[in-house]
Amino acid sequence: MRIAQVAPLTEAVPPKLYGGTERVVYWIIEELVALGHDVTLFGSGDSCTSAKLEAFWPRALRLDGSIRDPNALHMAMLEQVRRQADEFDFLHFHLDYYPFSLFARQSTAYLTTLHGRLDLPEHQPVFDIFSSAPVVSISNAQRRPLPQARWIKTIHHGLPENLIVPLPVKPSYFAFLGRIAPEKRVDRAIRIAEHCGIPLKIAAKVDRADRDYYEEEIRPMLDSPYVEYIGEIGDKDKSSFLSGAIALLVPIDWPEPFGLVMIEAMACGTPVIAYNRGSVPEIVEEGLTGFVVEDEAGAIGAVDRLSHLSRAKIRQRFEERFTARRMALDYLTTYRELMDAAAPRLRLVADQDVPQIAAGSA
Repeated sequence: MRIAQVAPLTEAVPPKLYGGTERVVYWIIEELVALGHDVTLFGSGDSCTSAKLEAFWPRALRLDGSIRDPNALHMAMLEQVRRQADEFDFLHFHLDYYPFSLFARQSTAYLTTLHGRLDLPEHQPVFDIFSSAPVVSISNAQRRPLPQARWIKTIHHGLPENLIVPLPVKPSYFAFLGRIAPEKRVDRAIRIAEHCGIPLKIAAKVDRADRDYYEEEIRPMLDSPYVEYIGEIGDKDKSSFLSGAIALLVPIDWPEPFGLVMIEAMACGTPVIAYNRGSVPEIVEEGLTGFVVEDEAGAIGAVDRLSHLSRAKIRQRFEERFTARRMALDYLTTYRELMDAAAPRLRLVADQDVPQIAAGSA
């Protein structure tokens, strides 16, 4: 199958720095290529991929200080994709609602995976107008604010099976992984650790937008004797970091659409204690891969039950549910379903375009 993957220009694929969407796009592409498909990535020129690369801009926009209007470049890239659309069997977009208008008016089958939050009021008129645009959710919870959208399927994210693996170390601390931001609530993780008398290691970045929050709210809490702030870590460090954790704490305060950190922990066999927000109940299997809690008291109570969980079973559930190969196969099934659904309509259009020969003419 000839497949176009259209990624944000904001980050390279895979990202040089933090970037969840671009990591997922990279894993989808690598699996599709490994499965024998002809894949083209439309993205930034500093992307590294086994697919063909159509580089619309030389480098990721977040690293290019000369760019003041990234929307202009994304709109131009979409037009480039449209002009080449006939070269592909399927177009897969990762650009939110930007492709809807243009690609509803062409014949190549397509879909958009929605990677972000969808509960903002300004999303409502967009999905009212483009209610026929085919979209994939990354969790069922992500769909709730937009029942009018044309949801084709929920496809949970997956990781390469051996990217993050269990290591033979003795777990001795809680882990917090990701970003320090108001919605991630690392302050809750610190209080849980202090109450339990268990060290907390924080491996997290601080975005520029969250710097004031970090300085005013979180930095004073890092003086706690139970807290060790490591900073941002990459994939190569996650096996060690997560294998050494008694549990990953995910005390979020927003409807997170997915949450890759949870399946990263499961890949190491590490249990997850997460607040009941967004996708959490879909990812964490209660009493099997971790515990879903409502508040700090619930999280503290779950700690006493961690000994009942099997780290080997947690890793097994990761392999069954959250690998990149499973994710890619789910997308291939969806591509074929949309292509089959489009075929009768395209045949009808083709038949209508065939000139009719008048009766009796030679």
